[in-house]
Amino acid sequence: MKWRPSSIGKLMTKPRSKSEELSETAKSYIKSLAKQHFYGYDIELNNKYISKGLIQEQDSINLINAVRFTDYKKHTGRVETDLMSGECDILLDDLIIDVKTSWSMETFPATKEDAEDSAYEWQGRGYMHLYDRDSFEVIHCMVSTDPKDEFNLLSPWDNLSLHRVDHIDPAKRITVVRYQRDLELELDMLTKLRYASEYYAQVMNELINK
Repeated sequence: MKWRPSSIGKLMTKPRSKSEELSETAKSYIKSLAKQHFYGYDIELNNKYISKGLIQEQDSINLINAVRFTDYKKHTGRVETDLMSGECDILLDDLIIDVKTSWSMETFPATKEDAEDSAYEWQGRGYMHLYDRDSFEVIHCMVSTDPKDEFNLLSPWDNLSLHRVDHIDPAKRITVVRYQRDLELELDMLTKLRYASEYYAQVMNELINK
């Protein structure tokens, strides 16, 4: 089983007992994945929040470039190991950047404290391992919801003032959280992924032989 960096946070939750290798949360997630793969269905979320992130990812990259006076480009190219498979958003010589496009001003994490998230941290540690980089940034961006997509993304009841943000200083519309590579935490992560892969194989074996 090759795990996506975005899923690692679910696997890293602590079990109730030190004698347990995986938490009940991790086991539940692994069983759900195994069931999906065995029966051939997909329950991946697809909602307006995710849709905006996909549709307007380039707008967010443009915002970051405007603030940093850079020329970052969207990275393409998946990297795989025996345990992981991932494709980061922006890849630099010394840094990986993951771009998060907020749905509205209400959901935009305006402070670093609001933006810190253990799931994003573990995602970053996965990417740092995959791409062999020492630093990872999560950059939360707030861009105006594209008028061309309002019919699909916004309802008549949405407050448009929460989606019209071009008048706000671009520098105030990004929030950055940076993580540094930690080889000890990385080793813990890889160990946990091996346990997760073993448990996944057990579940799949049970489904095959039931």
